[in-house]
Amino acid sequence: MRVPAVVRLRKTFRRHAKPVKFSRVNIYARDNHRCQYCAAKCTIDELTYDHVIPRSAGGKTTWENIVSACYTCNRRKANRTPAQAGMKLLTTPARPTWMPSVQIRVSARSVPDAWRDYVYWTGEIDNERAASTETGARS
Repeated sequence: MRVPAVVRLRKTFRRHAKPVKFSRVNIYARDNHRCQYCAAKCTIDELTYDHVIPRSAGGKTTWENIVSACYTCNRRKANRTPAQAGMKLLTTPARPTWMPSVQIRVSARSVPDAWRDYVYWTGEIDNERAASTETGARS
């Protein structure tokens, strides 16, 4: 069965928004992979999550009480509130209204020719494609 390379939608459609699932990865995405105490940009392996109000003080594991933290800050804060530990949060934790997106990167060299009229290109990408074409012509 033949399948078209491009499908054009004539009308927009809305999907019903589902609440963002509470997960460690989504917490890190919400916080932009930054420790919410020292602002260090970290990899997933360098992050943990921290209860702003410790569980021992009645804090819950919810969007509004969990933040990303590097291991150093998490140890420093320990079983205290940020105020008790003399630390400040970069942002107030809240439930996100957006879903972290998955990006698919398509370079000028790999985009199918059938897509060219439908994909928005910047001048930089057009120049990249022209340069690769010239390079290929010289080889």
